Amino acid sequence: MKRIYLLAYMGMFFFYGYSQNSISGTISCCEHINYLEGVSIYFPQLEKGATTGVEGKYILQNLPIGEYKVIASYLGFKTYSKTIEIQEGLNTLDIVLQNSVIEIEEVIVSTPFHKLQRENVMKVEQASVVEFKNKGAITLADGITNIAGVESVSTGIGIGKPVIRGLSSNRVLVYTQGIRLENQQFGDEHGLGIGYAGIESVEVIKGPASLLYGSDALGGVLYLNPERFARANTSSGDVDLNYFSNTLGFNGNAGFKTSSDTFKFIIRGGLTSHADYKTGDDERVTNSRFTEYDLKAGLGYQTSNFKTALRYNYTGSDLGIAEEIGVQNTERSPIEPYQEITSHILSSKNTIFFDKSSLEATLGYISNNRKEFEEGEEAPALEIDLATFNYNLQYNLPKFKNLETIVGIQGMWQTNDNSGEEILIPDATTNDIGVLATSHLHLGSNSDVQFGIRYDRRSIVGEENGVPTEEGFIAALDRKFNSFNAALGYKINITESLTGRINTATGFRAPNLAELTSNGVHEGTNRFEIGNPNLGNEQNFQIDLAIEYRNEHVELFINGFHNGIDNYIFIEPNGDFVAGNPVFLYRQQNARLYGGEIGIHIHPHPIHWLHIESSFATVTGKQDDDEYLPLIPANNMTNTLRIEFEENSWFTGGYTFLTLQSYFDTDKISDFETPTDGYNLLNLGIGGNVSLGKQELNIRVSGNNILNTSYVSHLSRLKTDGIANIGRNISIGVSIPL
Repeated sequence: MKRIYLLAYMGMFFFYGYSQNSISGTISCCEHINYLEGVSIYFPQLEKGATTGVEGKYILQNLPIGEYKVIASYLGFKTYSKTIEIQEGLNTLDIVLQNSVIEIEEVIVSTPFHKLQRENVMKVEQASVVEFKNKGAITLADGITNIAGVESVSTGIGIGKPVIRGLSSNRVLVYTQGIRLENQQFGDEHGLGIGYAGIESVEVIKGPASLLYGSDALGGVLYLNPERFARANTSSGDVDLNYFSNTLGFNGNAGFKTSSDTFKFIIRGGLTSHADYKTGDDERVTNSRFTEYDLKAGLGYQTSNFKTALRYNYTGSDLGIAEEIGVQNTERSPIEPYQEITSHILSSKNTIFFDKSSLEATLGYISNNRKEFEEGEEAPALEIDLATFNYNLQYNLPKFKNLETIVGIQGMWQTNDNSGEEILIPDATTNDIGVLATSHLHLGSNSDVQFGIRYDRRSIVGEENGVPTEEGFIAALDRKFNSFNAALGYKINITESLTGRINTATGFRAPNLAELTSNGVHEGTNRFEIGNPNLGNEQNFQIDLAIEYRNEHVELFINGFHNGIDNYIFIEPNGDFVAGNPVFLYRQQNARLYGGEIGIHIHPHPIHWLHIESSFATVTGKQDDDEYLPLIPANNMTNTLRIEFEENSWFTGGYTFLTLQSYFDTDKISDFETPTDGYNLLNLGIGGNVSLGKQELNIRVSGNNILNTSYVSHLSRLKTDGIANIGRNISIGVSIPL
């Protein structure tokens, strides 16, 4: 019994022993002349923060001993970033912010060392979901296309999947709630599968990220940051409502969050519903309608040296699969063919802080059920249950001088089960495991190096299906894949305003079940696909160059890349037909992609309220035989004129913008694609925060494709049917804090 009491006492000491450690101070500007109220101060690794009160004072309690980065941000001032040491007892830190018209910088979460972008060796793009809403994005997949170098393969407006520098599907890994999202993303008509309610921001790693995330991150990573918990001892709620004129659609969600010193809780529910969208020719695309239900909840617990967060996400979708311009109505229930998709995502992120190091364990479980209904059938023709368990353990070693190092082990165990009338891919089990080590070396005040190495192993075991002599037979599968990958990057501050980056990395992707085992008609694509069980790993090497110039009035970036992929997997027709469907075979050949992005942001002196923004993105993809790769985005340019209104007592954060998106002719195409004409889209918007008595409202109005241009995107899967993309769409949104 004495031993039990001793262990209990030791456990209490472990979790509460540092509860008296705190930090406090003041935040001011202009060398302590003016104290700032409402400044956000945040420890990203601890996920703990506060806001300054009267006279710029703040205090944070229950902190672990050790070195941690602290971020202080306030609109109109340069974001403060510094690594400090928390010692036992009371710590003091006074911060002086410097004036700047550069917008607030955020910590990059998708890379391992939690740094601001200007401190990061790897170039990462970041955008907030608020930006997407202000620009009238209908879905999250639509919103990410506002990031230079990122596009979407779409089937109407309800189905979209990310394309990063010409690579998509299983070559782009999506992370949400800190775990990899698995939802049968191999299919052309399988969309992103997650709504933007409860998502705070999006980060995009362009290029191979296999070192950090393993297989399927060969082309890049789309990292979705969930909504943060409330600050300690605060509570808040809000309602967000949006209306879209083109589809007579609406999106609404409401949330509440509260936190004490140790416990945190958050919940948000949402509903989205759209009728068939209307093209620029004022014709509705039959069965492009969709409805989505969303629930997100989280529970957190935090002491001085331990924190944990349990998050849950339910998504239910009814998605029509558009095939023609037929019956013209505004019904919302999908007709055949359509999909019913149910997804449950459960994640647990836990961190233990030691004196000089920390251990982080993230566990995740995803259940994804996909049903596809064909014409005249009551039961689903296709029903697939995908269950995935993820684990990710990372140990932050004690810092050695200017060297930070993380070692880790990641893995995935996945089962695929069929219960529909048809079998698209067989029942199968996939098992992944990977080990990694990565380091960040700070070389004085001007340069940094980041490097790492990783080994992965994947096994796929698929069951036999059908009769060997009959059509649709799928043989048993037992394949193993492995790969070593490495990354090396260097960042240098050439001057105070000019930064250069060079990153090299290898990446890999093991072939997916569809590529290995398909033997039948893939509904939605209208083709008979035959897999190749002998496919090998895709393996690539990419080099990225980035130059950034930034001062008070001009921001300029130039990014270039070359991506060579060995054993690139592609599908092509062989000229045969089965039951009227063309036969497509999976093959491999070396390929290369190259291109980049360039952009400028001007906010001239002294008219800081005026912003002129322009960006251009290009990518070319070729096989070794000089044939072009399919589904490569069109070269495009975006020009924006944005004005920020002067604030007063009843109107704050006001803005208006005018944007011209230009997509150029696409004639560098694969053998089974057709050229696409260029087009221009004019968008505009206005919004801000309005005070009505004691109630504050955020109101936004935007118009996309305001000239109602009839156009066809090169990445639209409806292009082969001659169906145009969405026409003029006016969106009205209001967010109400409670």
